[in-house]
Amino acid sequence: MPDRAGSSSDSTNQWESDRTTFQRVYDVLTGTSKPVSAQQFSESAVCSENGARQALEQLVEMEIAEQTETSPALYRRNPSYFEWKRVERLAREHSSGELRARLEDLLETDQKLQEKYGVLDPGAVVVTDDPAEDHDMLHDRWGDLTEWRTVRQDITMLKRAVRRTETGCHGKNIH
Repeated sequence: MPDRAGSSSDSTNQWESDRTTFQRVYDVLTGTSKPVSAQQFSESAVCSENGARQALEQLVEMEIAEQTETSPALYRRNPSYFEWKRVERLAREHSSGELRARLEDLLETDQKLQEKYGVLDPGAVVVTDDPAEDHDMLHDRWGDLTEWRTVRQDITMLKRAVRRTETGCHGKNIH
């Protein structure tokens, strides 16, 4: 969970004065993937626990947040909402051709990684902590696997954004 206390006092004060309680809770929520209590949100969003709870309940109603437990209530961001938001932004800011070109690049990268590791999925790559294995090689493999997982996520998002641009059911393209 983001900790606003670690930032400079001036920027924290500016953030507090420029944003409503709801906006601050939303800001904190965007960095929250694990379930967190309203009390923890209130500390990070610099508001009362009741104010945080009310904002979180609104965010749950809007399907931006999820309530994962009831006693005590725990909240986290709704990953589906943020995926949808990313797809909408991509479709609004880029043409179908631009998205398709980027998608082709990522599909090519995915294919190269499949060939390099001889498997179809990054989850199928065996990584051992064998001390005899070269540290740099192991580091490179972990880097490749991280990149491969990101490539797969981006492919999914771009496919959705391409479909979105081609259906014409989004805001006006700026390109």
